[in-house]
Amino acid sequence: MTKQNVKFTFRIDDETLSKFRYIAEYNARSANRELEVLVKRHIAEFEKEQGKITTFS
Repeated sequence: MTKQNVKFTFRIDDETLSKFRYIAEYNARSANRELEVLVKRHIAEFEKEQGKITTFS
C-alpha cells in the first residue's frame, strides 16, 4: 500500500500562525512540515502510552 498525502484544512488565528511559522523557520522547516512532525510525535507518544493504533477510519 502506498502512502498518499491528503489535504486537511486547519483554522488558526493570525498571531498563533505567525508564531508557529517563526518556530518552523527556526527549525529549518516549512510550517506544513513542522505540523507534520508535531502530529507524528503526538501519535508516537499516544501509542507508547495506549498501544499501537490499528483501526483506521
